[in-house]
Amino acid sequence: MLFDKLKRVRAFILDVDGVLTNGEVLVTEQGEQLRSFNIRDGYALQLAVRKGFPIAVITGGRSEGVRLRLKGLGIIDVFMGVQNKVLCFNNWLDEQQFQVGDVLYMGDDIPDLTIMSRVGMAACPNDAAEEIKAVSHYISPKEGGKGAVRDVIEKVLKLQNKWDDDETVKSI
Repeated sequence: MLFDKLKRVRAFILDVDGVLTNGEVLVTEQGEQLRSFNIRDGYALQLAVRKGFPIAVITGGRSEGVRLRLKGLGIIDVFMGVQNKVLCFNNWLDEQQFQVGDVLYMGDDIPDLTIMSRVGMAACPNDAAEEIKAVSHYISPKEGGKGAVRDVIEKVLKLQNKWDDDETVKSI
């Protein structure tokens, strides 16, 4: 069952805080909010982009640093300051012409619950809220910001024979 869900994935949608980051925010004296991203998550994301997987990020946050990090990984569809994640999700699905069953959504907390209850593949880090774990098809053994995104993307790409990095192999 999980195997079939992972093989069907055609697109990834992710939350930021608690998924791509560990959910902690460091605030400087100037009020700037700093987050930490996992390099291995970044590798998996940019590889998925190169392999043709659309990736969207939907977050309530508004950090320019987050936008720049995601842009650097090749992620174009970054929706920030989102008050209604479900509306944003539905609009993106329509734009991309995907079926809800083709999408893997990784979230960690209550704002992600409605979408995760609908998608073909719901995933979460192992430190997600209990309500999120209850609707997830897959709970990563990794925590948010500590490899959970890499874990799930790697599983999808390996099952679809897309994990190899052709560009690295060509340069050796």
